[in-house]
Amino acid sequence: MIKIAERVKRLRENISSVCARVGRDPAEVKLVVVTKSASQEAIEEVVRLGFSELGENRVQQLKRVVTEVDEFIKHNADEPGMPRKVNWHMIGHLQRNKVRQVLPMVTLIHSVDTLRLAEEISAAAAKMNTVPRVLLQVNTSEESQKYGVPVGAALHLAEQIDTLPNIKLVGLMTMGPLTHNKDVIRKCFTRARELFLEMRGERVVGHNFEELSMGMSSDYEIAVEQGATILRIGSAIFSG
Repeated sequence: MIKIAERVKRLRENISSVCARVGRDPAEVKLVVVTKSASQEAIEEVVRLGFSELGENRVQQLKRVVTEVDEFIKHNADEPGMPRKVNWHMIGHLQRNKVRQVLPMVTLIHSVDTLRLAEEISAAAAKMNTVPRVLLQVNTSEESQKYGVPVGAALHLAEQIDTLPNIKLVGLMTMGPLTHNKDVIRKCFTRARELFLEMRGERVVGHNFEELSMGMSSDYEIAVEQGATILRIGSAIFSG
């Protein structure tokens, strides 16, 4: 478990270094720890280290790990640095028939990419008397195997989502392409940032539109450089 603490230290140092280079405050960058491939012991260790923002890709896994982490925090609440609660992020593709299961568990859904999904979230949320926060997932890499609305359709979809009564659009999410070519990755993240600023500038979205979720273990430094406010990090913490 010492290795996890060392990896976290290195990760934070790298983020601070990039922020210093591009004139950003590291406090602007939130780390969401992706738990999908981690053991329960490893997840408990990152919670012990003070992480309170965790993310999951799959609904069934989310249900299991939320319960386990809640129990862990309850039984170890007196430990120094232990978070009082964890905020869960749904970062994977979300099917409409799973929306009702997910809403009570999460504070942010990163993967809204169709009007039908947004409408399902808003309708389910109305019955629960809640207004969930969501991100619009955009496919800036134009890879056919990736989810996400095409860049050219994103503005219109954002306008439509913003009219729904029980959903709050608070930003964009994108995934970098599967390549080691940093210029290709940078181009995708730059496009996401430009779209984010365009939506804010044209007032397509409300004043809560402030999150840009992009960057994972292999490309987070480029994401920070390009303005990410949320990083989704798993293997860089759990497996080096």
